[in-house]
Amino acid sequence: MRRRVFLGLAAAMGALTGRASAAEAPGFTFPSIDGGELDSMAWRGQPVLVVNTASLCGFSGQLREMQSLHETYGPQGLVVLAVPSNDFNQELATGAEVREYCEMEYGIDLPMTDILPVARGEVHPFYAWVRQQTGFVPKWNFAKVLLGPDGQVIGTWNSFTRPGADSIRQGFAPHLRG
Repeated sequence: MRRRVFLGLAAAMGALTGRASAAEAPGFTFPSIDGGELDSMAWRGQPVLVVNTASLCGFSGQLREMQSLHETYGPQGLVVLAVPSNDFNQELATGAEVREYCEMEYGIDLPMTDILPVARGEVHPFYAWVRQQTGFVPKWNFAKVLLGPDGQVIGTWNSFTRPGADSIRQGFAPHLRG
């Protein structure tokens, strides 16, 4: 009985403070690099790999791997989201330039946000939530956050972990269709 009361109070406090329970991750909207918005709630029920990118970074070859994951596992439900950021001074000046460069250099057609702050200053609410939930803050470009179908963080990785690394694949593989 005491445990049930405590859990009820904890749930009520979560609701009052605006914090989502473990089963209810919040949804986020991102400005799309193509205009309009990308809504993470549209991806509920699917694993989502979120990567902060930068066109002029030495790790930008990872964009090729991100595109490969998108093509290979996208039909099975994996969403790969590129989040261009200039937090580390290695991104082009505008979203249009980023989109053109990524299409021409890497053949990117996966979803991309407009240029967003992810680690410094007033970061996008998604990255503030990831920090609050896990303590993870991108230390450089090409940091990865994997969300499960419920929107909760499954894992985080630094720039040196490639998008197709076994640890990342093992995180999303159980959640793929077919």
